[in-house]
Amino acid sequence: MFSLWPFVNTVILSLTDAQILKGGRFVGLENYGRALGDPDFWTATVNSVVYLAVVVPCLVLLPLALAVLVQRKIPGIGFFRSAFYTPVIASAVVVGLIWQWVLRSDGLVNTVFEKLHLISGPVPFLTDSTMLLVSAMIVTIWKGLGYYMVFYLAALGNVPTSLYEAAALDGAGAVRRFLSITIPSVKPMMLLVGTLSAISALRVFTEIYILGGESGGPGGGARTLPFLIRQVGLGFAGETGYAAAISILLFLLTLVFSLLGHRLSKGDER
Repeated sequence: MFSLWPFVNTVILSLTDAQILKGGRFVGLENYGRALGDPDFWTATVNSVVYLAVVVPCLVLLPLALAVLVQRKIPGIGFFRSAFYTPVIASAVVVGLIWQWVLRSDGLVNTVFEKLHLISGPVPFLTDSTMLLVSAMIVTIWKGLGYYMVFYLAALGNVPTSLYEAAALDGAGAVRRFLSITIPSVKPMMLLVGTLSAISALRVFTEIYILGGESGGPGGGARTLPFLIRQVGLGFAGETGYAAAISILLFLLTLVFSLLGHRLSKGDER
């Protein structure tokens, strides 16, 4: 009722020219042809794929480094674990508003840079499409670090300490132990984190909306696919049929990366 039927209904809608306030007629694959010839669709697709290509490696490697650091049993380490996890429980809207204040033209970052005479004018973090997309990536990475850190902490807890002790006795340094023991031991978790973060990156919306406004940045240049779906499908003239077609294309794109992650994990098991 809550999963299968909405999906089937979206597929049906994608084959019609339905709008918000009126039903539609069957148009077959016309909406898909329209999407493939729509420059806005390709801009959003490129932005989503670039978003994934930047965010996923960061969310695979940086949380692992954090987990290795906070795994140590030293006084006060619980504070740092909590501090790193705090952004996870914060509302995405609140996080976006905080970063909007930090990155705007008269915000914290530009003010500090100007006081230090590092820049002659404000850096257009939120007023340039490319910079806006990069800023949104930073917010996504910052918010996801603590979440995936917990995944790695669980995986590291299953690595026998005897392996590290034996390697240390053989003269292996910290870097060698990390590369030869830690990474192979948590590799399945790395693949899982990569798959989950890829799916999340393709679904990103809030960061772009809060930082760039309803237009998705100057000229809509920072729009992602979920943002475009919302923009096309809402309003009195909202084209729900066309928005549904873009949703299905996003689903297929997400499915490709999900299957890729699954295939890599199977290959790793073999």
